[in-house]
Parts: sequence; C-alpha cells; structure tokens
Amino acid sequence: MFKKEELNLVTEWDKTFPKSDKVEHSKVTFVNRYGITLAADMYMPKEREGKLPAIAVSGPFGAVKEQCSGLYAQTLAERGFLTIAFDPSFTGESGGNVRYMASPDINTEDFMAAVDFLSLNENVDPDRVGILGICGWGGMALNAAALDTRVKATVASTMYDMTRVNEKGYFDSEDSEEARYQHRAAMCAQRLEDLKAGEYKLGGGVVDPLPEDAPFFVKDYYDYYKTERGYHKRSLNSNGGWNVIGCESFMNQPILKYTNEIRNAVLIIHGEKAHSCYFSRDAYAAMTEGSKYADNKELMIIPGMVHTDLYDGGGKNAIPFDKIESFYRENLK
Repeated sequence: MFKKEELNLVTEWDKTFPKSDKVEHSKVTFVNRYGITLAADMYMPKEREGKLPAIAVSGPFGAVKEQCSGLYAQTLAERGFLTIAFDPSFTGESGGNVRYMASPDINTEDFMAAVDFLSLNENVDPDRVGILGICGWGGMALNAAALDTRVKATVASTMYDMTRVNEKGYFDSEDSEEARYQHRAAMCAQRLEDLKAGEYKLGGGVVDPLPEDAPFFVKDYYDYYKTERGYHKRSLNSNGGWNVIGCESFMNQPILKYTNEIRNAVLIIHGEKAHSCYFSRDAYAAMTEGSKYADNKELMIIPGMVHTDLYDGGGKNAIPFDKIESFYRENLK
C-alpha cells in the first residue's frame, strides 16, 4: 500500500554549506498520501539523550535541500534538535514522475508527510514536532500548520504567499480580472502546446546573464542562485526553472485562508528591506486579526536585511538562529 519509489540518492556531501562535525547526517525517504516518495537529509546531534524535539524544513520555492533548507536543518541539529530538510514532490531527489510541478495541495501534504515521518521516528518525541518553511515554503508551512494539529510550532522565514503572487503578480501589480484572465488563457494555450510537443516547456530559472536594468529583487536572487554562494545543479531556480504551467492551480487556491485558526505557536521572520516583506506583514495581520489564538504569534522584522539574507545569512549573520532556537525550545516542550 505504501510502496516507495526507487530513488537515485547522492551519497557524497554536495551541499552549498560545509558539513558540521557536531551532527550525524544521513539520507532518508518517506511517502506522502499521494504515493510520492520524498527524499530528505536527516541531521541528528552527536551528543543527545532521550527522545528529541524534531523539525521538518523545506524551501525556498524552486530550491533544493542542499541549499538553505539544509543549512537551517543542520544548524538547528547542532543546537539539539533532530531535523530533516526535504525536497518537495516533483523536485530535487524526490519522486513524482512529472518533474518541476507545484501544487498547493500536494506541497502542503509534503510537510504533513514529513510530520508523519518524524512522529514515527524512534529518536523523536512525537509531541514535540515543528516545521520551518523558507520563502514560498513559508506560506506552505503556515497552510500545513492550519491543517495539521500535530505541528506544535511553526517558523516561516522570508515568506512568500505563492497563491497571492500568482493571482496578483509581484507587489499586487496585476490584481485585476483582466490580468488574471490573460494569465489563465496563456497557460491553457501552453497546456496544448506541451501535449503536442510531448514534453513540458520550462519557464526558465533566475535570469542569466543579469540585465543591467534588472529590478533589485532579481539581482538579489541572481546573487544567490547563480553564483558560488548558492548555485546547485538540481536547483530549479539555479537552472531551467519550473514548468511554464507548473504553478497553474495556485491562481485559484488561496493557501492562507484559515491561518487565524492556528492554535499552536508561529514565528514569522523577514528582512526589513526585502522586496517580499509585505507577504509576511500581511500574513501576520491576517493570522492574528480577530483570532482567539494571537498570543503565541510573533512577527520579527530584521532591520536592513533583504530577501536572500535569510537564505544563508548573506555574510551578515542575518538568520536569527538564537531566536529560532528559543522559539522552538519554548514551544516544543
């Protein structure tokens, strides 16, 4: 019933960050409720005692676990948590025989399947499981927390609401019925082109070479995904990107509708100068407005930092790991 796909997992260390000598690293797999086998890196502190609190990490949208989600997972393992960084369905080393597709439903399920895996791990206390989503998977993490009552604490870092950006464009600049119609029509036409071609057309990853007049946020992504700092050969953003129709269903499916019913703790972190900061500010407001459960919700805005500074620190120690650790310590107990 729960047969795993055979995945071709890399055995050597191929991350964009150095390996820690304070943790044990291994590759693991688990199956979501759609029968897709997910690949993950598991990190356990070498010095440990008893059953541990655990955290599942994923993101950014179009990245792989060898990039910043792995950095977050390894760093939190150094601080005493058992962690996994996983590739979502259809990407990286994870399964799914149609590649480079995204789904609000399936990708929310990916987080819930990760909670399944951690809850049944012999080294984990199933009553102390949290999740952490970065960029587009920050929104997915909030959606999973609204659905999965087992999630005791959630962190969303440098968050994107992928339904909002697909529905309305960046900075809500295409928020009109006509713009959405044209977007839908273009994707419907692309579906037929893909079928005739016998393959899905890729949308292209981060632009390369970088145009001189590129907006700042495009330069920000280039500095991470297209340079030695963050490039990875399996990363969609570093290479050919999602399929053109890969995010089609996001246009009609808001993922943050029930976040003000999340009873467990949530910490949202964003850089003050990030182009994407409005996603976190608005998500926090919607999550707490009129909610009976606002007391354990927090928005942390980090002065001067941009979007990708929270991917890997940006050379500025921008990721507030002390705060993240104390948040999980307080709420995974």
